[in-house]
Amino acid sequence: MSNLSLPLFAALRDSFRQGYSLSSLRSDVLAGITVGIIAIPLAMALAIAVGVAPQHGLYTGIVGGLIIALFGGSRFNISGPTAAFVVILLPITQAYGLGGLLLVTLMAGAILVALGVARMGNLIQFVPYPVVMGFTAGIGIVIATLQIKDFFGLQDVGPHTHYLDQLQALARALPSISPGDTLVGAVTLAVLILWPRLTRRIPGHLIALLLGSLLGLLLMGLDVSVATLGSRFSYELDGVTHAGIPPLAPQWVLPWQLPGADGQPLQINFELLRQLLPSALAVAMLGAIESLLCALVADGMAGTRHDPNAELIGQGLGNLVVPFFGGITATAAIARTATSVRSGARSPIAAVVHALVILLAVVLLARLFAWLPMASLAAMLLMVAWNMSEAKRVIHLLRVGPRQDVLVLLICLLLTVLFDMVLAVGVGLLMASALFIKRMADLSEGVRARPDRELQVELPDAVVLYRIQGPLFFAAADKALRALSQFEEQIRYLIIDMRAVPSMDMSALVLFEQALGDIRRRGVQVYLSGVKPRIRLKLKRAGIHARRGEIGFTASPELAARLIRAQQEDAAPVQA
Repeated sequence: MSNLSLPLFAALRDSFRQGYSLSSLRSDVLAGITVGIIAIPLAMALAIAVGVAPQHGLYTGIVGGLIIALFGGSRFNISGPTAAFVVILLPITQAYGLGGLLLVTLMAGAILVALGVARMGNLIQFVPYPVVMGFTAGIGIVIATLQIKDFFGLQDVGPHTHYLDQLQALARALPSISPGDTLVGAVTLAVLILWPRLTRRIPGHLIALLLGSLLGLLLMGLDVSVATLGSRFSYELDGVTHAGIPPLAPQWVLPWQLPGADGQPLQINFELLRQLLPSALAVAMLGAIESLLCALVADGMAGTRHDPNAELIGQGLGNLVVPFFGGITATAAIARTATSVRSGARSPIAAVVHALVILLAVVLLARLFAWLPMASLAAMLLMVAWNMSEAKRVIHLLRVGPRQDVLVLLICLLLTVLFDMVLAVGVGLLMASALFIKRMADLSEGVRARPDRELQVELPDAVVLYRIQGPLFFAAADKALRALSQFEEQIRYLIIDMRAVPSMDMSALVLFEQALGDIRRRGVQVYLSGVKPRIRLKLKRAGIHARRGEIGFTASPELAARLIRAQQEDAAPVQA
């Protein structure tokens, strides 16, 4: 494959190349049906959480899940709406409406394709673990907070931009708690927690929703108020308004013709795209991290390897297409992917079946979805938020992790909760980078040594051995080079051992050049020993090269010592 060709259908081709049998197809179909059943209520709940009608989450699972599975680079990733995006997408919906949200998805898709074409699939390796843990735990807290309203059936709790405002609104609304919604939510949550301890053959989400819905119907029959999907959402078909979601497959639509925050179609122009670009970059960045992390988890479970660049392109293509069918941002979902692998998935066909199961559910069961209690959907997202926060792992890291990494984790978590994830990741990456630079700088040092002991060559006192260790870069160069010119007046020879210097940046090069200039002006002859070829090329370009009586290059400090000894004895110089 040439560097210019796109790695399309990578996972699908890899699965078929390794042999795909009827048994594999049977396993994929069963896994796809299982994960499709789980994905249906989650897709609706996540769409509601980002401020749009539930059918848009289903369309995401259908169109996005299908395209990403076919074009992506992971054999097992199950894609659709995910909880990680709630904290990014909800503010976009509040500010720009459904049309703005779909435009951001479209732009993020283009960015993801560009990342894949540029072969930046190893992006996940450059995001430190404390940053990932910090913002995912923070997202879990935000999602859980957003579900309190529907879980308890609270009234008059409008959307708020800031987390603390949301908490205050919830506290003020506590007197309006609904006993019916609370009971349904509590039963659903209890089943979600307890069912996996009984069996994993039947998805706990399905049992929890069935019991929650039956309890809701029973309570409504007893004139106890219970909010349902049908009481909250409606659609218009042939001039008639119906409760719930439309029983139709995803329809072609132009995203910019959908309503903005004011209810009117968006007016697409350069200024609008400029305003949406930061959000699109954040969505693309999180989508890349989430999808590649999910692929790594799946590989660990199944013992396979994914193509990260192909996965980014697949995710990008899915998000480019899904807005034209009313779908919101799609990315790989770790929990659904893990379920698919545990259910026996063998190839991307399982993800294709998952998308078809959602499509059949929309067409055949949409009217039944109107009876789903909002409290049950909220309970599901509470469970998702708990699993996403990985509270046990976070607590363990707080106890045993290095203090500096713990600080990064806590700051990322607090910034995600109190402000937004974009700021949290940006600050977290800056802090992690600064800590990495400090640690690297601590490893770099310059040490004056005794040449007679170190080199085992008898030398006069006029010789100094200076050993530099670690990378020479802007944060470490001054410390490592500071003592180069700090030696006694009688010193006439300086051996600088650079065998343990793997790299040198421009800042270090400038300081090194200045130090050598000061040394030469004092009449001291310098031998640079064990210089790596790449560093020697940089020195040569800076004008630092061998000059008789001033600067010499040797393969080792021992050879430099013998050269100095030969000079002292007026012997013929040994060739370097």
